[in-house]
Amino acid sequence: MLKWIKKIWQDDKDNSFSHELLDMENSPEHIAVIMDGNGRWAEKKDLARVKGHQNGVAALKKIVKVASDLGVDYFTAYAFSTENWKRPQQEVDFLMDLFQQVFQEELATFKEENIKVDVIGYKDRLPQSVIKAVDDLTVATKNNTGLQLNIALDYGARSEIIESTKKIVSAVEQDNLDLADLTEEKFSQYLYTTGQPDVDLLIRPGGEKRISNFLLWQIAYSELYFTDTYWPDFDETEFKSIIKEYQSRNRRFGAVEGE
Repeated sequence: MLKWIKKIWQDDKDNSFSHELLDMENSPEHIAVIMDGNGRWAEKKDLARVKGHQNGVAALKKIVKVASDLGVDYFTAYAFSTENWKRPQQEVDFLMDLFQQVFQEELATFKEENIKVDVIGYKDRLPQSVIKAVDDLTVATKNNTGLQLNIALDYGARSEIIESTKKIVSAVEQDNLDLADLTEEKFSQYLYTTGQPDVDLLIRPGGEKRISNFLLWQIAYSELYFTDTYWPDFDETEFKSIIKEYQSRNRRFGAVEGE
């Protein structure tokens, strides 16, 4: 699979949207993507849904590389939600095998590209083979200093907030935290993304216009962008055009312009 992914990456170098058209000093610091439309992409082509997931992996590799080149510091990809366990068992099993394989095969590439990888979510509910691949990948890349790639795997934002609240209650009970000192900034330290900035830009391909229980706390002031493009077809040109759109928006965070 590694050779197959690298071939797609090399064959698809569409540079029609040049870096020069972007304000390199105004790239989003943190981008999140809901990688939607893999199954529908495959069905539209009369292929098995698993082919859509395979091509979705290739799309993620390309976009992460572009994001890193553009100076993006954090990139969070929604790979598998807490609700995705409801899918047919055959598809779930395939996805778990795919995660394990990709984590193992891409470890060397992530080290070479200086990308630090973290996997966020209920990791203890994953198959042991996937957990080991996750541990190996995160340990091997923990000292990398380039883009931080968060892979949301068995992730749900409501579950994250509940887990964070439990940690806070425990800290208060153990006298490690005074409840009166709890602020939004302090609460953020108990999230999976502790130490990372909030999401600047959330992109959802696939035609749906909803958040789907993804990073509800972290996207409070994110710019949102929805596109009908299925994730496997999402390319460098569209990604850069979305960043260009982001750079044209006026982010006031509740303030009045000019004050």
